[in-house]
Amino acid sequence: MKFFRIFPIFIVTVLPAFTVESAINRYNLVTRNHPHLTDLDTLGSLSVGNGEFAFTVDITGLQTFPQQYKNGIPLGTQSQWGWHSFSNEMGYKHSETLKNYDFGRERKEPYSVQFPEKGRQQDASNWYRANPHRLHLGILGLELGDAQLKDIQHIHQYLDMWSGTIKSNFDIGDNHYEVTTASHPKLDMIATTIFSTRDNPAVKLHFPYPTGNHTDDGCNWNVNEKHSSAVVRQTERSLVIKRMFDNTVYYVTVSWENDAKWVQKERNYFVIQSQGHSLELTCRFSMEMPIDNNPSAEKTFKASSAYWKKFWRNGAAVDFSQCTDPRAKELERRVILSQYLLAIQCAGSTPPQETGLTYNSWFGKFHLEMIWWHQAHFALWNRPEMLERTLEWYRTVEPVAKQIAERQGFDGVRWMKMTDPSGTEAPSSVGSFLIWQQPHIIYLAELLYRSNHNPDIIKKYYQLVQETAAFMYSFAMFDKEKNRFILKGYIPAQETLKADETVNSPFELSYWHFAMQIAQSWRERMNERRLKEWDDLINKLSPLAYNDDHLYLAAESAPDTYKNIRFTSDHMAVLGALGVLPKNELINEKYMKNTLNWIWDNWNWDETWGWDYPMTAMNATRLGEPEKAVNALLMNKRTNIYLVNGHNYQDARLRIYLPGNGGLLTAIALMCAGWDGCTVDNPGFPTDGRWNVKWEGLKRMP
Repeated sequence: MKFFRIFPIFIVTVLPAFTVESAINRYNLVTRNHPHLTDLDTLGSLSVGNGEFAFTVDITGLQTFPQQYKNGIPLGTQSQWGWHSFSNEMGYKHSETLKNYDFGRERKEPYSVQFPEKGRQQDASNWYRANPHRLHLGILGLELGDAQLKDIQHIHQYLDMWSGTIKSNFDIGDNHYEVTTASHPKLDMIATTIFSTRDNPAVKLHFPYPTGNHTDDGCNWNVNEKHSSAVVRQTERSLVIKRMFDNTVYYVTVSWENDAKWVQKERNYFVIQSQGHSLELTCRFSMEMPIDNNPSAEKTFKASSAYWKKFWRNGAAVDFSQCTDPRAKELERRVILSQYLLAIQCAGSTPPQETGLTYNSWFGKFHLEMIWWHQAHFALWNRPEMLERTLEWYRTVEPVAKQIAERQGFDGVRWMKMTDPSGTEAPSSVGSFLIWQQPHIIYLAELLYRSNHNPDIIKKYYQLVQETAAFMYSFAMFDKEKNRFILKGYIPAQETLKADETVNSPFELSYWHFAMQIAQSWRERMNERRLKEWDDLINKLSPLAYNDDHLYLAAESAPDTYKNIRFTSDHMAVLGALGVLPKNELINEKYMKNTLNWIWDNWNWDETWGWDYPMTAMNATRLGEPEKAVNALLMNKRTNIYLVNGHNYQDARLRIYLPGNGGLLTAIALMCAGWDGCTVDNPGFPTDGRWNVKWEGLKRMP
């Protein structure tokens, strides 16, 4: 096991007093976009959380029907610290996942990969992919006897984002329920108040064993004998439960404020039943035995309300209410909900997984090439502290990244792709060959610095920036014949290309150019000299390859880009070379506009991902195509669906996809505030009079 630390029930929200500097009524902006459910919808689950912990509920306001929601938006209870590994009984070593490759650097480079042939190496690879995996910490739901999901009637549920509170009204027969739920802003704890008109309400606390599966809710309910839940401390109105399985131990503290009785119904199943018509309860999850009592439900609701009011008042804001384009209301809804979701799911002490703290994808691990999409917006939306919470993690795993670089014969640090809080590489026949996660730390650190120009940021992240750039320089190969630097031996962001074939993909070339310039500027800010060899790389990087029609290729090694569907599916990463990144000497804007137009008309859009739409919007914005920018964000495609709760839906496997939400916010920042040197107001919105977008507090992109 690995733990990592790095009446009515409804609350009345008080209208805030705004400062004269605020031109936008933020209370109205947020509250007019509250999600509101009146029907059963297993894709409509709502969540509360604080970035370190999230709790997702069904239509009852708690986790009453986990089985019925497991194929919708699952009812997760997840934290940044809760991870588990199955026993390594065969004694697998990570070195057994390595395979040597020759990419023309006059040496063998060992990569951690998946093995198609059955045997010990395949088994070792599979073990390291699945372990550690993120835990579901426990189900907290209503104990409703024989009632089923279909029996829930007269539904009225909404998420009050101004206070971080889920409020649920429903009937079961002639019994009316009112449930209010919130997360504590600093503790891994939820509070709930439950009122029932006829019955004495009861809650269940039911603990699963982990599945260790690639994508699921992480709940195995069929092996009770493999785990245990023991009461290790109790008072008249509280329980401390010790959870134990394999090498895993954690604690759950439940407190209530009404007369209630509890019973251990099964080995890992507890029920707490009120002796009256109401129940106020808190449930806290912790790595260690708690030494203090839970804050009361009332105090938790107040703390949640204060936290979220501060969140909405202090960050940036974008108001679409004065726009007359009929699509503006939906765009505003997506923007507001995305801010909420990313704050509770993607603002913790480790990078987020693509499904956040809701349910497991890729075993609950996170992908470093996605961190930019999850979190760049925090700095641009004037919430840099939320970004910095996570960047601290890079410092803890730097030694692991250095070992990867050394193993492969490179300088500096090579950042892993799919990993966990320990930084251990998860074997992958694709991910281990990606390189576009490498410059992200440089870009994100630069955004942090730009947010307030604090020299302490430079000092704090200087070594990471320099070591990251050292790898980038050593990875590039010098082509003496053509007097240029090339990139080869990797899989680009457009993952349909192969590592042993790819040379000079456009996004990676442009990213190398940008990040190496930033690394040099950081040297100057630290009163260090620029490195001549790094300037040589910047000045001699290969320009982006194009065909006779002046369309940029997926890679210099892919001359048949526009004749082969392999090169026109997946991410249209070429657009990221100008959009995610600023203009540079490698790019001809006319050729890039040609490429945007071709992609717009011909790309296999049904094979794209949620962040491809904001990437397209950013490219169109920088190219002076605002109509395309708006149309990209609102394109009617399956992977660009935003559910009632604001989640970006992809498919039956990835029912939520937070990089899409983060990309949307980053694109909106660019479309409103522009970039360095931009002289146009709201450059990403048409000037036809229908897009009177108001904003405040946004930062410019580079």
